[in-house]
Amino acid sequence: MRFSTVSGLVAALSLACASNAARILLNNDDGFGSGNTRELYRLLKEAGHEVVIVAPATQQSGQGGLTEFTTEANLTAPSQYDIVPAGAPSVGTDPNDSNIWYYNGTPAACTFVGLDYVIPRYYKDWKYGPDVFVAGPNFGVNLGPFVFTLSGTIGSTYAAVSRSVPGIAISASNDRIAYSDVKNTSNPATWTAKASFKVVQEFIESTPEGQSVLPLGYGVNVNIPPLDNDEEPPIYQTRLTGEADTDIAAYDEETGLFDWDFALPKPAGVNACWNGDCSLPGETWIVNGGGVSVSLFTVDYDAPTNVYTTDVFGKVSALFEGPKGNGTSAGSKKLKRGLARPIIKRHQ
Repeated sequence: MRFSTVSGLVAALSLACASNAARILLNNDDGFGSGNTRELYRLLKEAGHEVVIVAPATQQSGQGGLTEFTTEANLTAPSQYDIVPAGAPSVGTDPNDSNIWYYNGTPAACTFVGLDYVIPRYYKDWKYGPDVFVAGPNFGVNLGPFVFTLSGTIGSTYAAVSRSVPGIAISASNDRIAYSDVKNTSNPATWTAKASFKVVQEFIESTPEGQSVLPLGYGVNVNIPPLDNDEEPPIYQTRLTGEADTDIAAYDEETGLFDWDFALPKPAGVNACWNGDCSLPGETWIVNGGGVSVSLFTVDYDAPTNVYTTDVFGKVSALFEGPKGNGTSAGSKKLKRGLARPIIKRHQ
């Protein structure tokens, strides 16, 4: 089926389908030479989907949603695994596959380069852009709300969701491997790709004609446990919180250096449940038990409407102008008339 991702609620929920193939933009913070990503790319293409990779020229893990564009027109060093030599353009294609693109920037920057440069210029038949954005499978899981803010895999997905493109972030437990080292289909990269493909394909095939894969503002976070063979692991509906970890600064007395470690016991703050179904198992618990977790997130971070939110706002209510909560306060009117404009700075 063909999905469109035109901005706007009507366009996102009432989209024409022309075939059984989806147009998929694939990214990965581990770089465009990732064995995991290349294997998923292969499986998606074999299933008849149109797939374009736009991923970092080098490994860019842990960048979160940082959008950093290169200031150099050419690569100052060879790309990942020496696929592209130093001196090549900062954006270009793999010498062996014109649908695999690299860009010398962060994962989120690659999402935007894919949406605003690669697809409009070189895939003009993708009139409304990709039907689905997929990041990963990452080398290493991204479990829980704390890692959610740090992961380049999720950051690049969040960037796509912010642009009205349905986004699926996938992270796995296998070790890093170059695509050129994947010699057969009996290896963790291929097993991980198969588990990832199953989830992506199910989302696509289960979407009725005329609908978007995901509602506006929705994204998916998938995590895959260690796989020892090609036996399909069980898949569970989960939530981000619940048995989730967060970090501490662990000081080494011998070296005088800090490193991260898990906070024990698990802090209640990172596991507080205010939204969604609090009866669902946490993704951390499911993956630790050998299952694949599928969690949903939205870009709406607003606090829920409850007594706690009312109490918090109440503490500073004396500062607010006009009636509260109706969107027509004196302050709002001033902003609309341009008499009081907030200073907006881009944070990197």
